Amino acid sequence: MIEINLLPGAGKKSRGRGTGTGFASVMSGASSSARDPYLIGAAGSAVLAALIIGGLFFYQATRSSSLVEKEQKAMADSTRYAAVLSEKQRAEAQRDSVVRQLNIIRSIDNNRFVWPHVMDEVSRLLPPYTWVTSIQQTSLPVSTAAASDSQPTPRTAADSARNRAAAADTTQLVEVVKFRIIGNTVDIQALTRFMTLLEQSSFVKNVQLARSDLVVVENKEVTQFQLEADYETPPPSAIRTVPVAISVR
Repeated sequence: MIEINLLPGAGKKSRGRGTGTGFASVMSGASSSARDPYLIGAAGSAVLAALIIGGLFFYQATRSSSLVEKEQKAMADSTRYAAVLSEKQRAEAQRDSVVRQLNIIRSIDNNRFVWPHVMDEVSRLLPPYTWVTSIQQTSLPVSTAAASDSQPTPRTAADSARNRAAAADTTQLVEVVKFRIIGNTVDIQALTRFMTLLEQSSFVKNVQLARSDLVVVENKEVTQFQLEADYETPPPSAIRTVPVAISVR
């Protein structure tokens, strides 16, 4: 069957109107989609999530790189300072040993004049009709305390502190000198005065009467006494020094 178009241009116009109507419908659909709040929210959420993930990835990468760099630096410092710490501990051990030896030497040096001071004070303060028969030390001698210098080498700071405390205790033990005075008197009041004068001395303290008995000496009845006392380190003002001059020929 053959159809003849008797109106030229009618088909073109129809096709033109159809194309314009399709484009308008597409634009209208896009405009309505752009106004959809759910679609806008979904697109914004996707963009925001992409930005957050990218930011977190960059932050984690930067932090990981920084931590790796700090770890490498800490390991290098630990290796470098290990030798320094070992030398420090060795130096502290030597210092503690030297301090302990110096304390012992100082205690021995300080005790050189203990007995001259004690005997000088006893002789100077001795009342009339009273005499001393013996003076003897009752505390440990210096050599016994010095023999305790056999402590192990400290390996830690706590061991070093314990060794220093032990050295200080040893020094205090050496400085404590106890002695006993045994003598006779014909006057009991002289004995009381002698004890008072010794207690007032700058070199003697803790004077106590251990015992007193009546004895016969050369057909005479006298009081034999026994005093216990401690040596006291005098203040610097009580020490009198004199120059020593030696003539050389």
